[in-house]
Amino acid sequence: MIKRTLAQLKDMIQIENDITAFQDIAINGVSIDSRKIAKGNLFVPFKGEHSDGHRFVEEALKTGAHAALWQKDVPNPPLHLPILIVEDTLTALQELARGYRNQLDVKVVGITGSNGKTTVKDMVTKLLSLQYKVQKTEGNYNNHIGLPLTVLSLAEDTEIAVLEMGMSSKGEIDFLSTLARPNAAIITNIGESHLQDLGSREGIAEAKLEITHGLQENGLIVYLGDEPLLQERLQDDKGNALIQTFGRNDGNDIYPLEIKTDSSGSMFKTNLSQTVFKLPVLGIHNILNALCAMLTANYFQIPYSKMNEGFSGLKLTNMRMELVEGQNAVKVINDAYNASPTSMRAAIELVSALSGFSQKILVLGDMLELGEREQEFHYEMGKSIDPQTVDYVFTFGDLGRYISEGAKTVLNENRVFSFAEKESLIAELKKILTADALVLVKASRGMRMEEVVKALI
Repeated sequence: MIKRTLAQLKDMIQIENDITAFQDIAINGVSIDSRKIAKGNLFVPFKGEHSDGHRFVEEALKTGAHAALWQKDVPNPPLHLPILIVEDTLTALQELARGYRNQLDVKVVGITGSNGKTTVKDMVTKLLSLQYKVQKTEGNYNNHIGLPLTVLSLAEDTEIAVLEMGMSSKGEIDFLSTLARPNAAIITNIGESHLQDLGSREGIAEAKLEITHGLQENGLIVYLGDEPLLQERLQDDKGNALIQTFGRNDGNDIYPLEIKTDSSGSMFKTNLSQTVFKLPVLGIHNILNALCAMLTANYFQIPYSKMNEGFSGLKLTNMRMELVEGQNAVKVINDAYNASPTSMRAAIELVSALSGFSQKILVLGDMLELGEREQEFHYEMGKSIDPQTVDYVFTFGDLGRYISEGAKTVLNENRVFSFAEKESLIAELKKILTADALVLVKASRGMRMEEVVKALI
């Protein structure tokens, strides 16, 4: 993590007060939460509508912080303490991260996309760790605050940083990309997430492509070649960038062959190698995630023949296609971290493809941020369910009700249940569950569907 004296920080951000008396003090890492101060931290308070972190500056310094930023328009800074007055504390945090990144001899992999960012981040990290010292975005630290904090957490000897870049509106990825300056930029796919803010899939594609704005000379761009919206836009001149595609179609640079899946994961070959790859995570969509990770790792000189070694220890971040053992030998696929039409369809396809279970049950909740067509997306999701491969559908939430309505057009009504309360859903689900059943739990994060998973295990 960043280790600099206050005199050195003065060369990285604009400080507006005299810090001569404190210039030899060294900071070790950065924190924005006064409750989580580690010894030596620089504390960065934010002034919000409902709370002001400046109230905790003196406490943070007492509990171990070596210095703190202070926003210029906040009165009464305690100047007898190591305080750095700046125009805006958030901007100063971002500029500090930008300066630190520019001082590091580190390669950066940037990842964006509507679905699969975190999974691809985990896969890229595992593959690159076969040869390099790698750090990755932890948790959901992928926005205008989280990414700077991730950059500032990098060790000086980190060789490759794998950074997730999230967004909700146009311009956000541009900011993150120009700060992080990636050597490789990955776009996993273009789905329907953020239609509420961006209006169309075309708008989403434009926003995701902002990841190329900070790409370094001779960098790599990896994207889903099956997606026309990306294909069209990446035909434009991208300078000296190497552009590579992954997907299901044989027109891509890498595509899968001889796929076999079961409840333990997948086995597949690709057009680029004779190796049979073993992926210990569920879903054909995760094979696509693996393909883009493989192209990226190979760009950094990881041979395809070694990649099984990286995949063998792969464990995805919690609540992403996580297979857990429930009561009475019930298997639960916990995919409750997030949901969009693209990812929900992929999860349902997985359940349909798996065999050897006494029952297969879908427990689906609202998909959020889909804009004015949200009811239509949910209804169509229900209509797409295969009644030959799914026994029951349980839905939760106001929008989940439209999944039920769609499902009733293909399944008998006595196989479809809709709930406004989670407790009632859980009670009814337990009544019909048999031993050795398979249950998929999937919804947007705001629906907190992990509570259903916990009730079954």
